[in-house]
Amino acid sequence: TQSASSTDGPFLVGTMAPTMADAALIPQLYNARRFDIDLNATCPGLLAVEEACVKHPWFMGAHPDRQVDAN
Repeated sequence: TQSASSTDGPFLVGTMAPTMADAALIPQLYNARRFDIDLNATCPGLLAVEEACVKHPWFMGAHPDRQVDAN
């Protein structure tokens, strides 16, 4: 079994599939961009996690810009 403290995978807890931690992270990064936070300077490691998440089917349809009421 894999420990939650492992960093061997592309997601926050190192797993090969996203967890609730990743589900909580992605909206926070989205909002940080809305407020012009320089994520490249402040948290490049989280951007790598985000890159893995946005390619995963669980996240593709959930992006805020893809919602029917997004404008």
